[in-house]
Amino acid sequence: MSDRVIEHTTIAASPDEVRSVLLDFERYPDWAPDLKAVEVLEADDQGRATSVRFRAAGFGKSTSYTLGYDHSDPTVLAWTLTEGDITRKLDGYYEFIDGDEPGTTSVTYQLEADLIVPIPGFIKRRTQGRIMHTALRELKARVESAAG
Repeated sequence: MSDRVIEHTTIAASPDEVRSVLLDFERYPDWAPDLKAVEVLEADDQGRATSVRFRAAGFGKSTSYTLGYDHSDPTVLAWTLTEGDITRKLDGYYEFIDGDEPGTTSVTYQLEADLIVPIPGFIKRRTQGRIMHTALRELKARVESAAG
């Protein structure tokens, strides 16, 4: 059974600035500390990554997975798992729209994950917390430092 988490934040930058950081996959290890390597495998005719392989630290060892990206909606960056060594599902999205205050972006992050091997609930919750921290807080810090 998969687990789904969803969180929101506001970033002091435009949606285009947020999207730009999210599309710069090779730079993810600079601001996402659990990611050890990122490789763009395929891109569309506009140069946007459509298939990306990640190597991450997970559960005291290295894990690898490949995500396929959907760029059909300019306010959403969505992905689905296409290959994973310990994951059965790792699907999610970022949605970024103009915030309530000028020059801000409201960001929603959702992730649905299912691992091949079961893990205890307390480890799962701790891992979800780390993923959400990186997905939103580290993203926010990265975007705002680049925008400022």
